[in-house]
Amino acid sequence: MKAEYSEIYAKLYQIYKKYQKAYKHNPDSHQMCCMWSTVNPPDTIEDTKQIHDIEKSLDMHLDEMEAVELYDMDLDEAAKRILEIKERKCSN
Repeated sequence: MKAEYSEIYAKLYQIYKKYQKAYKHNPDSHQMCCMWSTVNPPDTIEDTKQIHDIEKSLDMHLDEMEAVELYDMDLDEAAKRILEIKERKCSN
């Protein structure tokens, strides 16, 4: 489980760095919300490039509520939450 968490965190961090750089005004705080503009945040999170990259990279689908939860987390919390979501969806 620790290896899977580390893999998820590494992929999330890669995506985070890709998008966080695009918004120079956002600090490197490891908050997921810094992947989007904090001056003009999106109306919906689910249909953004950032979420699509996360879904593609981790071979999963996130609904709007899950995407919003991740938006409000830091990378560590998000990696743990994604692991929980993946485990829940695999058991169904």
